[in-house]
Amino acid sequence: MEWQPDEQSLQQVLQLLKDSQSPDTATQRAVQEKLEQLNQFPDFNNYLIFVLTSLKSEDEPTRSLSGLILKNNVKAHYQNFPPNVADFIKRECLNNIGDPSPLIRATIGILITTIASKGELQTWPELLPQLCNLLNSEDYNTCEGSFGALQKICEDSSELLDSDALNRPLNIMIPKFLQFFKHCSPKIRSHAIACVNQFIIGRAQALMDNIDTFIESLFALAGDEDSEVRKNVCRALVMLLEVRIDRLIPHMHSIIQYMLQRTQDPDENVALEACEFWLTLAEQPICKEALSGHLVQLIPILVNGMKYSEIDIILLKGDVEEDEAIPDSEQDIKPRFHKSRTVTLQHEGGEGEEGEDIDDDEDDDDDTLSDWNLRKCSAAALDVLANVFREELLPHLLPLLKGLLFHPDWVIKESGILVLGAIAEGCMQGMVPYLPELIPHLIQCLCDKKALVRSIACWTLSRYAHWVVSQPPDAHLKPLMTELLKRILDGNKRVQEAACSAFATLEEEACTELVPYLSFILDTLVFAFGKYQHKNLLILYDAIGTLADSVGHHLNQPEYIQKLMPPLISKWNELKDEDKDLFPLLECLSSVATALQSGFLPYCEPVYQRCVTLVQKTLAQAMMYSQQPDQYEAPDKDFMIVALDLLSGLAEGLGGHVDTLVARSNIMTLLFQCMQDTMPEVRQSSFALLGDLTKACFPHVKPCIAEFMPILGTNLNPEFISVCNNATWAIGEICMQMGVEMQPYIPMVLSQLVDIINRPNTPKTLLENTAITIGRLGYVCPQEVAPMLPQFIRPWCTSLRNIRDNEEKDSAFRGICMMIGVNPGGVVQDFIFFCDAVASWVNPKDDLRDMFYKILHGFKEQVGEENWQQFSEQFPPLLKERLAACYGV
Repeated sequence: MEWQPDEQSLQQVLQLLKDSQSPDTATQRAVQEKLEQLNQFPDFNNYLIFVLTSLKSEDEPTRSLSGLILKNNVKAHYQNFPPNVADFIKRECLNNIGDPSPLIRATIGILITTIASKGELQTWPELLPQLCNLLNSEDYNTCEGSFGALQKICEDSSELLDSDALNRPLNIMIPKFLQFFKHCSPKIRSHAIACVNQFIIGRAQALMDNIDTFIESLFALAGDEDSEVRKNVCRALVMLLEVRIDRLIPHMHSIIQYMLQRTQDPDENVALEACEFWLTLAEQPICKEALSGHLVQLIPILVNGMKYSEIDIILLKGDVEEDEAIPDSEQDIKPRFHKSRTVTLQHEGGEGEEGEDIDDDEDDDDDTLSDWNLRKCSAAALDVLANVFREELLPHLLPLLKGLLFHPDWVIKESGILVLGAIAEGCMQGMVPYLPELIPHLIQCLCDKKALVRSIACWTLSRYAHWVVSQPPDAHLKPLMTELLKRILDGNKRVQEAACSAFATLEEEACTELVPYLSFILDTLVFAFGKYQHKNLLILYDAIGTLADSVGHHLNQPEYIQKLMPPLISKWNELKDEDKDLFPLLECLSSVATALQSGFLPYCEPVYQRCVTLVQKTLAQAMMYSQQPDQYEAPDKDFMIVALDLLSGLAEGLGGHVDTLVARSNIMTLLFQCMQDTMPEVRQSSFALLGDLTKACFPHVKPCIAEFMPILGTNLNPEFISVCNNATWAIGEICMQMGVEMQPYIPMVLSQLVDIINRPNTPKTLLENTAITIGRLGYVCPQEVAPMLPQFIRPWCTSLRNIRDNEEKDSAFRGICMMIGVNPGGVVQDFIFFCDAVASWVNPKDDLRDMFYKILHGFKEQVGEENWQQFSEQFPPLLKERLAACYGV
């Protein structure tokens, strides 16, 4: 007996569907309650599918809504559906996939996919064969509906379809899809390509077996008049470029010709897909060879794509010049992610280097349209191509640039400035001769009457900040800074934002060059505090924090502190403990505290107390959540992480002055809990703070060492690089304070450290910190560590030869010398590496130089003059010279 609805119940369900389309919130709440009641009755789902597939008298939106409610039920409760209900739904879906209404077909397709994604592909064996069979239907609706469902299944379950679990249905499906590339309906052709496209990136075997047919079929569609088909063809070629470039190379010339055409397609979606081709090609080794002959056509096309479209200008309110008084809408403010502290060492060429610094400022110029569009894609493509071709790009660009940069139409002029910014990194060398003329022109553009021109000029100038700073300051730095500071106070919010970001970049490049202008800079930044709406305030904090990082202790002048601290502290007092705006403010204060050092003392107490409170509150909330997850929400642990990082900044900046604050708080107890948190970022920041407190006020840390050391030992796990790095650094700092009392803890940490230093592909920062800590352990407990020398001496020497002379390097090398004294045989095999590491010192302290001298001469005497001659023949000439000059060997 086939299931039949009861008329009265059917009316009830229909009334519910009508109510749920009401805009009234009270009605909506009633609907939710009613839905929960009805979900207790299994055959409620039969009514929903009946309305969707069979009740043709109802209007389409109501029928579709019925299907979407059913889809949500499937998502939430499918495992509780009785078998007869599940079977009825599946059967109805397959029987009605060809409904005459496109909306209903699409809804049924979504429903089929949702059932399939609940692990049902295995238990619904007739689904795929039946859908594939229906593709052959004479009825267009049935064919199109089945293809729509198949496309969604291919999107959701591409991996499963290419596995033995279903005994590889793709072997039948892919050849079948390929036949439909020639179908007379553009919609069907488009579905067919979209289905096959799902399997390119995963290199599905069935597709690889048919790859040549696939590529030929794509070429046959090159001239298709339907834009959706063209879009899918472009998407396929871009993905094939990544996974099967070998198959495209023979046809590369004609593919490039096709893509040049498509990048200018009248349909922007097609043009955008095609533009991705240049981005992907730039990453392939063959890029230079393949594109060289085509630059003359490609460059003007990309440059043309970088103009704002009319719709962009409308969305960006390009005609609104002054909007600084309009409050920001909260959804415009992107969530910020706090980057936890990682302890790094100083290198040869400047500041400690961070490998994770991914430069994503390519689209800072218009990030409220954060949708990827043709303008951004064209700019990104030009940027990567500039990095591939370098100066060779300029002959194609410079003639264009002249016409753009001085164009009377602001939209064209704006695109020229963007071009100049996009090529800054790749073409810097070739641009240098033009910069003395261009930079003043760009600085002039900072005063343009169009806000979008002013904001792009900020960004482009920031891309040339490195060059500006390398010139005499009066030439460009001073005029640039003067104008940028005016733009920070612009009447337009987008310009304020661009100027603040550009100024932060300039600060990083200029560092102490800014010291003469500090008073002027602070006046501007403080004035902006009173002027900015919510979103830009967050960027302003960043500019102030970067300023503090850049000028360091030069900020510690009473006049500067008086300007800067009152507005920061008043914001600090305004914000509640649960306000996420605390994150950027805490980060900013952390930089300021580190820079001001003792100058921060008058402000430290309330700041310190609040950080401890934030940590305590977060831990308490986490505890309640873990005990009663149904009654409490999980805390946002970012509050705790940012607070721990600011405490680190205070400990680092105030040094011994932090002692009384620590004495009066329970920070050590809290730290003990944070060090064991499940979230790696919390542990990472805890170990940074532990190391900073160890340096600043060890007497408070010492009583906890017996509890802390085992936790540090278990965190020497390179799976979490930054956690492991900070734990390693903290152990080294503790060991310098503990001295010989470190002995009982050596077994907890030494073997892990030796494993880490010998692992392949360990990041540089972690290797250096590990080497320093091993050296320091050997310095305080040489007898315990020296027997391991042969296991680490070689990587130890190679990882420390590149860092600058400093305290950490000094203590580590003393440790090595003491260990060699205990176990000279441990270094014999790798002595050349030790010689090289010694030669990396520029000015070791006298007593350390003596240690090196004794070891080198001792070795020479041990082996005898003749062997030493043979041994030192292997040295590179520079090393030979240095050792002879400094140590007389």
